[in-house]
Amino acid sequence: MGSGKTVVGALVAQRSGTAFHDLDMMVEDEAGMAVSDIFAIRSEAVFRALESRLLPKALQPETVVALGGGAAIDDSNWNLIRELATTVYLEASFETIWARIGHQANNRPLFFGHPRDEVEALLNRRRPRYEEASHRVNADVPLDVVATEVMKHWSA
Repeated sequence: MGSGKTVVGALVAQRSGTAFHDLDMMVEDEAGMAVSDIFAIRSEAVFRALESRLLPKALQPETVVALGGGAAIDDSNWNLIRELATTVYLEASFETIWARIGHQANNRPLFFGHPRDEVEALLNRRRPRYEEASHRVNADVPLDVVATEVMKHWSA
């Protein structure tokens, strides 16, 4: 959340002339509602099941994919991701993440109704999985710079 996955993914896809998939958007299209509504009306479990079911469709060859922050936490998802994709962790400090999305908490189901320290704790619990990615890119810089750094790994 807030590392710049969607913006950076779209920039990398545009620069490389490839397709772009945002898994959260794919879930929204499938469910016919926003992620926040899926969480509120159905449940996080329903969202995660949709996410896992759509993941193979997102991970197509020569495609840039932005994965939601929780997609890689599921071991089955992570194994598929590592098998089919080059993984890049957009490593942003919590300060950067909070500055980017703290004002949008109502649209972020894992932020809504949770104080800042709980959100930071969630990131810290997830971070070890993210650090298993093949590559890390500093995402505390402007997102066009992040995209340039990701491009180096995409074309390597």
